[in-house]
Amino acid sequence: MSLARRAAVEGIGTALLLAIVVGSGIMGERLAGGNSAVALLANSIATGAGLYVLIVTLGPISGAHFNPVVSGVSTWEGQLPARTCVVYVLAQVVGAFVGVASAHGMFGLPLVQVSAHVRPTLGEGLGEVIATFGLVVVILLLSRFRREAIPVAVAGFITSAYWFTSSTSFANPAVTLARAMTNTFAGISPDSVPLFIGGQLAGGVAATAFARWLTRSA
Repeated sequence: MSLARRAAVEGIGTALLLAIVVGSGIMGERLAGGNSAVALLANSIATGAGLYVLIVTLGPISGAHFNPVVSGVSTWEGQLPARTCVVYVLAQVVGAFVGVASAHGMFGLPLVQVSAHVRPTLGEGLGEVIATFGLVVVILLLSRFRREAIPVAVAGFITSAYWFTSSTSFANPAVTLARAMTNTFAGISPDSVPLFIGGQLAGGVAATAFARWLTRSA
């Protein structure tokens, strides 16, 4: 499969992922009657289910990264050429913004917004470290030992991390950047973006180092 087609898959997959995240957040909030727990439940279930389907469907073509951290780790591990990684990341970021705008369009909202949802605490930054660490460890270890389990394991981990992390588990720089452009349930203020992305990068590096140590020959 050509790089152009694989990049298109990464872009479309990331766009669909963001449409799921933002769209289900809008729908959940509208139907929850002010109950944030119900809105988060709807958001997390839709995200986990959609992510599973996207990975199963698109994984055989591009690897279904949909995440610059995952692409970067794949390059660090020697599984993805650096040029391909750059193209993937660009496609993921563009796709993420397209997905947010698409969700806005579906629900009759302005296509371009800026989020006012401030997420400023160090605890939320730590939540992103932990969420990304867990995601990358799951992917790296299952890639080595049980590749067929990756779709359900990744979807299950992200669904659970919506609830056990203080940040609700963005775990993805492209997702974080795009969610700064939605002033809805799923949004994040641009001022909070550096904290989240810093946590995601730190979690990805720590997870890769840990997986390497865990699996290296004695």
